[in-house]
Amino acid sequence: MVRVQAPVLSLQASGSLAGALVYSKWKGRPYVRTLVTPANPKSGGQVGMRSMLKFLAQNWATVIAGSQATWETRADQKVISPFNAYVGFNQFRWRDFLAPSSLDPPATGDTPAVIGATGAVAGVRSITITAPITTANDGWGVALFRSITSSFTTAFDNMIGVGLIVGTADVVFVDSPLDPDTYYYNFREFTLDGQLAAEDGEINATVT
Repeated sequence: MVRVQAPVLSLQASGSLAGALVYSKWKGRPYVRTLVTPANPKSGGQVGMRSMLKFLAQNWATVIAGSQATWETRADQKVISPFNAYVGFNQFRWRDFLAPSSLDPPATGDTPAVIGATGAVAGVRSITITAPITTANDGWGVALFRSITSSFTTAFDNMIGVGLIVGTADVVFVDSPLDPDTYYYNFREFTLDGQLAAEDGEINATVT
């Protein structure tokens, strides 16, 4: 229900109204919007966008100060924080299947990381997927894609996880829980300046 300190349409209203409208504040600015419930919160698109959001939020602290500062102009234009400018811009990029960038604007000079022979090992209702980094270069992250059919094309809505590249340490994913089936995976690394590398090659494992 809507909680108010004055009439519902006041600037102090917050909460939902009749399951149709939501009143709230964001960065001190009051707003009202339609209440939206995703038809399928576990759809490929939802999972892909949430996975990228998690990566961006967790790794803002790893972005060097100079790159963080590049988001200040965009933030000032929208009257938001540099962090929110960075997250919002990169989520829009990922929706268009463009790699996120740690700096604004994205550039084209970085060299992607090099991934060695990848592997997938099945366990109890799970598969552990490993992407060994042989040369870090300017790599920032590795995106993992999954399908139940072979020879699939990677897209933002079949991405299930993003791993941070830290030197030449392996990037490891645990895909769980899984129903008995054969699952196919592919990887695409991306650079600090927003370049998405080519597909690394498909691997698979079977959960019984």
